[in-house]
Amino acid sequence: MTDVLYTGPIPAERGGELAMGGGRSETSALSGTGGGRGMTTTQNSQRPNACCFCWCCCCSCSWNEEERRRRRRRKRISQDTKMETIPNCEACTKPSMEEIRLWSQSFDKLMRNPAGRNVFREFLRTEYSEENMLFWLACEDLKQEINKSTVEEKARSIYEDYISILSPKEVSLDARVREVINRKMQDPTPQTFEDAQLQIYTLMHRDSYPRFLSSNIYKTLVHGGSRTSSES
Repeated sequence: MTDVLYTGPIPAERGGELAMGGGRSETSALSGTGGGRGMTTTQNSQRPNACCFCWCCCCSCSWNEEERRRRRRRKRISQDTKMETIPNCEACTKPSMEEIRLWSQSFDKLMRNPAGRNVFREFLRTEYSEENMLFWLACEDLKQEINKSTVEEKARSIYEDYISILSPKEVSLDARVREVINRKMQDPTPQTFEDAQLQIYTLMHRDSYPRFLSSNIYKTLVHGGSRTSSES
């Protein structure tokens, strides 16, 4: 019998998803916080990206590419399945025209204003990145807690909702920050996520804020307020 030589296509190697994570690993960060839901996830690391152990410009390109991939994934999820009900916005008064204009002067002024955060959050929702604001707000809420058991409960919830690689609302963080969080989760404090919160704040400032100022959502507020003022 003559041997038949296979000349078809060679199956592609698996591991593309591992490469996207930059050698990231997540290991049982919740096990030391008193049980709770007891989630344990592990992702093997074979190609660590040394560049990601510092928050600097040299890794911004790959980090931004990963963020774009996350957005595309969340967009597909929202189109294919019915997303959970959007949580209520923060209670606030109607912003004045002066306040609305101040939002364009600096990102800090926007984020210090409850109405500004609500409008910015509405914009982030259109870009499928609302979880960045939700995570930031959750961290602010955690920092107000003083009861240890409440801190641990809220820290576990934040981890599962925004840090876990299994969550559809996972925020984009580099490997160094994830390692810091995993260590701090052994004994959570109100400042457990401060490094991650700063990184997400920086992401929103550099990536989303410039587009927000050029968006129809913000322009409508500015122009609408201007027309109202001129008519009165």
